Amino acid sequence: MVINPQAFIDVIPFLIDGLWITLYITIFGVAIGCVIGTLFGLMSISRFRIVRFIAVTYVEVVRGTPLLAQIFFIHLGIPALIGHTFDPYITGVAIIGINSGAYIAEIVRGGVNSIDKGQMEAGRSLGLNSRQTMRYIIWPQALKVMIPPFGNQFVISLKDTSLLSSIAVAELMYSGRQYMTITFSAFETMFMVCIFYLIITIPASLLLRYLERRIDKS
Repeated sequence: MVINPQAFIDVIPFLIDGLWITLYITIFGVAIGCVIGTLFGLMSISRFRIVRFIAVTYVEVVRGTPLLAQIFFIHLGIPALIGHTFDPYITGVAIIGINSGAYIAEIVRGGVNSIDKGQMEAGRSLGLNSRQTMRYIIWPQALKVMIPPFGNQFVISLKDTSLLSSIAVAELMYSGRQYMTITFSAFETMFMVCIFYLIITIPASLLLRYLERRIDKS
């Protein structure tokens, strides 16, 4: 095999286009996942058994099935059932939201449960009801605990977007594969794809470590 140095440069414009789509899907998908995860995370600590059952079922189903299977189920399985196809990009955002939501739900549940039970009693002694105590006392403290895992989930979801190339979403991996098919520069292309992922994930990891240190000091 002969390495073509020029191929490292020529592939960059293709990957930049895919990079923007990767970031778009990740940001919007994880944002949806935060909403879903917060809702189901709070449901999982509800005093009502049926509410907890619904939350636990969602989390276990999503976490217990491969992401690739979820992608094909939503993009191919459901349309076959209802007779309506979805845009791959809508599927991409939805699946990242649904998948990350299950993990974020566990982050929320763990964060809230990490706060001493006496905090709820302290809120009651101040004349606050359960909802007010959660909002003003429990949640601010739990959020500090949840920030690092939230960041880790963002990085994981960003890398998970590479699986969306299987349904022709033109994200970073798909763009690299298309260029590789045209030029047959497999080594150079995949090397640059990995570099592009590292360009995103390494700064994100450094930011997470910085936030963790700040939280530990606070």
